[in-house]
Amino acid sequence: METVLNVENLSFSYRNKYQTVHAVKQADCAFERGKAYAIVGKSGSGKTTLLSLLAGLETPAGGQILFDGQNTAQMNRDAFRRDNAAVIYQNYNLFPLLTVMENVLYSMKLKGIPGKEARQRAEKELAAVGITEDQFKRFPPQLSGGEQQRVTIARALAAGNEIILADEPTGNLDEGNSELVVDILLRLAHEEGRCVIIITHDGEIAGRMDHIYTMRDGVLEG
Repeated sequence: METVLNVENLSFSYRNKYQTVHAVKQADCAFERGKAYAIVGKSGSGKTTLLSLLAGLETPAGGQILFDGQNTAQMNRDAFRRDNAAVIYQNYNLFPLLTVMENVLYSMKLKGIPGKEARQRAEKELAAVGITEDQFKRFPPQLSGGEQQRVTIARALAAGNEIILADEPTGNLDEGNSELVVDILLRLAHEEGRCVIIITHDGEIAGRMDHIYTMRDGVLEG
């Protein structure tokens, strides 16, 4: 397997109303293409902060994150997310006034993918996650939670992002939809060679991943 993200001596702190919080403390780890990873830990342990750092939403206070050998802190981090790393949230983050199809097309418009190609990609990836053609013109509030999460995944796939970062992607879903979403994410890693990193509180979901990292008070283990 080929390493896509290297985390080296990574640290990050922030100040809240009462104190300085050392959210990530000298973390070292590596993530490979074609594998699915879980990051587990109690609330406040630093998992979401680590995911934000991996996505380029925050800049490390110390250490570095290398994407194919390049320090992400020295890259255009908006472009890094647009082109390489998609973030999937528990609350879906779809545009409620855009249709399902328009939501997926939007990510490709940002990348300058021509209209016809974008439409073909969108149709392919929506079908791959089980969204039917009659749902393409619906708006996100007209879909179930599981369907909305699958549209979010399709949006990341259509844009061609090879790193999928998912923050509690099944947190709002029932058991059946949770299994379906996890099945899709595992397929992306094992069949399409993407790097999938999931934050989860669910031990069963974590157990299905190829590797589990545990965060304890900002310290990464595993």
